[in-house]
Amino acid sequence: MKAVQIAAFGSPADVLTVTDLPDPPRPVGDEVVVAVEYSPVNMHDLAFVGGLFFEPPLPAIPGNEGVGRVVATGPDVTGVATGDRVVLPLLSGAWRERVTVPAAGLTALPDGDVRQYAMLASNPPTAGLILDEFVPLRPGDWVAQNAANGGVGRALIAFARARGVRTVNLVRRPEAVAELKAAGADVVVVDGPDAADEIRSLIGDAQVRLAAAAVGGPAASTLLRVLAPGATVVDYGSYGIAVDPRDAEVTERGITVTKFFVGAFDRATKLVPLVDEAVRLVESGALTQPVAAVYPLAEAREAAAHTLRGGKVLLRVAEEQGGASGNAGS
Repeated sequence: MKAVQIAAFGSPADVLTVTDLPDPPRPVGDEVVVAVEYSPVNMHDLAFVGGLFFEPPLPAIPGNEGVGRVVATGPDVTGVATGDRVVLPLLSGAWRERVTVPAAGLTALPDGDVRQYAMLASNPPTAGLILDEFVPLRPGDWVAQNAANGGVGRALIAFARARGVRTVNLVRRPEAVAELKAAGADVVVVDGPDAADEIRSLIGDAQVRLAAAAVGGPAASTLLRVLAPGATVVDYGSYGIAVDPRDAEVTERGITVTKFFVGAFDRATKLVPLVDEAVRLVESGALTQPVAAVYPLAEAREAAAHTLRGGKVLLRVAEEQGGASGNAGS
């Protein structure tokens, strides 16, 4: 089978290699073999390639998430069957044509947009956990975020709307305002020197007790100025500190800054229910992530370069194995 592999950590342009590997052996116990159809190229994947998070044994296969068809099952598997399409568990190493994973927590997917399903193992659980784990929220409460047009941002809007929670969303591009409004965002503001004042004029005296920060600098400062005293910022930025806990807005107003990594949460009790919820949101049309480009597995380096330039990129690991086809652009 074909796979993308790294034998050293470094720039994707230098270390990503497409290679031939043996097919997985017959699954045992509660294992299944999945023929991978699509896998996103995330910034987390590129951080993995660069050895920025941790350094697994080499050679290693990247690919935090993906979707595919079950092609073989172990004798103890009961939840899914051969032919079922499933979302792969997080951190499965999905940039290969076939992968062996535990069947526990896998659910057969309904017919739908396969490419959207490929993007459900990381960003939607991140968004759901930010809403569920840090500040008790009730319908009508407000949550703020920057980088709102990203994968986590769009998922947070969809999850919040399903919970009756309202969202304040900071973006960098004026054209993103209408896009996010159409996706269910309540308030969308282009970040800038007057953004916090604009937000306050729109939400009045509402107390914003929770924020999600993907980027630092002025965008983080805008978030801090909107928050109520004693609020919590969940910092899920991939590189360095998105929100500096020494910021005067933090220290003087008792704001808590909490670092976040989705892989630190239990899969069975925390991640799987949120993936299942995200599947329903995709089905209903409440959650969708625009796809900028789809590259074949053999062009993994080009896909990584495109990701670094911006835009959501998928690897087409293999052709879709029957059923409904995705409708995102290629």
